[in-house]
Amino acid sequence: MAQRSSPALVNQWFANPSKDLLSGLVVAFAMIPEAIAFSGIAGVDPKVGLFGAFCLSLTIAVVGGRTGMITSATGSTALLMTGLVATGEARGPGLGVQYLMVAGLVTGLLQILWGYLRLAYQMRFVPQGVLSGFVNALALLIFQAQLPQLGLDLHAGGDGHAGGLLPHGAQIPIVWGLVLLGLGIIYGLPKLTRLVPSQLVAIVVLTAISIGFSLDIPSVSSLGTLPDGLPSFTVPFGAGGVPFNLDTLGLVLPTALAISLVGLMETFLTQDILDDKTDSTSNKNVEARGQGIANIVASLFGGMAGCALVGQSVMNIDNGGRTRLSTLFSGISLLAMILLAGPWLKQIPMAALVAVMISIAVSTADINGLRNLRRIPKSDTSVMLMTFAVTMLTTPHNLALGVLAGVALAGILFSRKVAKVIQVEAIDVSDQERRYRVTGQLFFVSKIYFLQGFDLHDHPEQIVIDLSAAHIWDQSGVAALDQVIRKFRLGGSEVSVEGLNDESLDLFERIGGQESAHA
Repeated sequence: MAQRSSPALVNQWFANPSKDLLSGLVVAFAMIPEAIAFSGIAGVDPKVGLFGAFCLSLTIAVVGGRTGMITSATGSTALLMTGLVATGEARGPGLGVQYLMVAGLVTGLLQILWGYLRLAYQMRFVPQGVLSGFVNALALLIFQAQLPQLGLDLHAGGDGHAGGLLPHGAQIPIVWGLVLLGLGIIYGLPKLTRLVPSQLVAIVVLTAISIGFSLDIPSVSSLGTLPDGLPSFTVPFGAGGVPFNLDTLGLVLPTALAISLVGLMETFLTQDILDDKTDSTSNKNVEARGQGIANIVASLFGGMAGCALVGQSVMNIDNGGRTRLSTLFSGISLLAMILLAGPWLKQIPMAALVAVMISIAVSTADINGLRNLRRIPKSDTSVMLMTFAVTMLTTPHNLALGVLAGVALAGILFSRKVAKVIQVEAIDVSDQERRYRVTGQLFFVSKIYFLQGFDLHDHPEQIVIDLSAAHIWDQSGVAALDQVIRKFRLGGSEVSVEGLNDESLDLFERIGGQESAHA
């Protein structure tokens, strides 16, 4: 067994070291601005996102279920953290981060549980309309989170812009100009060359302009402190932390549950994309458990929870990174660059990160789905709109609740379609005998169509109900059949049921109100 597994293990790590190392380095450059920007969305210091990206990358490289996939702090999880961080800070300075670390620990435990419960298999029942609504809501939320940095913070007071945290006054036109220039570079450079990530070039150019012209605009240093050393092991309970009690669990559990589900959904979507690009298969349940372990490790070392990154994962695969080594080296490179280039990172203007995040929002949205909206069935459009609307209308915005609402509506619409498939055909064999032939699925939704197929006011001497082409699924189906039999018998007809398959017959005999009468 060891001889068989050893070559496979080597291939998972060292199939092509040169490409993996180079790809990991390039991906690290793209991870830094996003980790910092997502920290800003969550309302914590940049070091929380950067430490999270580092710990997640190193851990998932070892325990993940999909080689070459990049895990880091993400917009979908960061958006779910804002309410908890704000609540924690209201309880005491610095407690927002501590509660966030506890939420990360609970998130990890939940994801390990989801992995053992094989939650990935249930993803098969999530329709495309839900996924479309999910990514469109996520894209809009990421874009909305950038509005304050554009001077459009509609919920802040006039004094809230002081201190350089947000642009104000004469700074706003400068910030807008830099953002537009950054977007021009991000979308224009790939038309000339793809050797260097355009997002990285945009950050370098905008930072050079900001430093060269000594522009007085918000920068990364406005968000908080950057790390100046390695992350250290810290337990968020006890002195300087939060109490270890049910009150803390009750506060963090809703956020942790949402992060665990939304994070795994985005991870599984990314996994499917990479499986398709590499023509390979990977174990989603192993990945779920790996994500859980990685989030626990990140939280114990002061980092925010996260999940797989679609853009960076695709970038890694396209650059030749196919093994665990590329994921591991991306994390190592990220921390090395932070420690070596910390003073430079602090001077990155927030306008550069806004441009990057807007491009991420655009790439996240289901543009093709929106373009083909008229061609998509109305039921799928309704599901997409339900997922999108619930996400946007909940306070705080809840992607997990939006997904659940979309799945529920999809189930209802599907049930209605299936319900109409059932058919009841009446055949008069003679003046004294009528035969009803039932075709389809009999359950709670199709019950009404089943009952409408019988003339319960006409009572020939003999009635035969043929169910050889039907199946009874639940108690409602049994009750409907029982109701038909009872009505006919009360009218004086002799009723017999034939053709029930074994499962339907067993269900009918266990919970039916009439004695079984079948051929």
